[in-house]
Amino acid sequence: MIDWLLEPYQYEFMRRALLVLLVTSVVMGVVGGFVVHKGLAFSGDALAHATLAGVAVAFVAGASVGLGALVAAVLTALGIGWTRDRARVSADTAIGIVFVAMFSLGIVILSRRTSYTPDLMSFVFGNILGVSGADVAGSAALAVVVLLFVGAFYRELLLVAYDPATAATTGVPAKLFQYATLLMVAVAVVVALKAIGIVLINAMLLIPVSTAALFLRRLPSIMAVGALIAFACAAAGLHLSYYAGVATSPAIVLVACAVLLAVLGVTSRRGVRLPAPAKAGA
Repeated sequence: MIDWLLEPYQYEFMRRALLVLLVTSVVMGVVGGFVVHKGLAFSGDALAHATLAGVAVAFVAGASVGLGALVAAVLTALGIGWTRDRARVSADTAIGIVFVAMFSLGIVILSRRTSYTPDLMSFVFGNILGVSGADVAGSAALAVVVLLFVGAFYRELLLVAYDPATAATTGVPAKLFQYATLLMVAVAVVVALKAIGIVLINAMLLIPVSTAALFLRRLPSIMAVGALIAFACAAAGLHLSYYAGVATSPAIVLVACAVLLAVLGVTSRRGVRLPAPAKAGA
């Protein structure tokens, strides 16, 4: 059994894959808690797809595609907030407007290329087995930024997530933290981009945390257990990919879905149950 577990990690690329999945899982657990709680599921999917524009522009310009993805995600997050405030439309409508614009821009740029580019397409479908040491370092650096931000402003983020109007009356800059939440999701998306890919990021942002929320009530606990579930599913999917010869990213997501269904089968709770505001800091 031990040999079965350790055999894949005799290869350096598998060790790098496991490390970047660990980083990704922690960020997905923490940020996913806010995403599920605030009902921002569509934002994660939209920001992931919007990065295609930045990836495409950076690739054509010969710049860092990771940096291009980060810039596109940040601009999209800011654009969503601006559109929501200025056009006075719902958050979902604002997300949809900016998302389709950025994604369409990426498609237009890609349509001008006459050849298939595997390196570029890895950002669409994920290429966890192809991550480099620089990819791991970049993901880890962005993850530290996200975690430090959440640690420093946890109460403000949670209060704004529950009730922006009440937050504003207590002196919390609600609008600023609403933008900050979108930016936090944008950075989390970029952390996972090369490993999981645009198509599957939203699944790992939502499924592990939703699973944890079936049997936990306090948000910090949901985040921590969600991160553990994400990493366990990621490691299991990585092994499934190695031994069964299937694509890694979809294998990880399917394992996560199976875990969610298993938990649903043994618990009487249904849906997401998050902590009450009075217990948020506990």
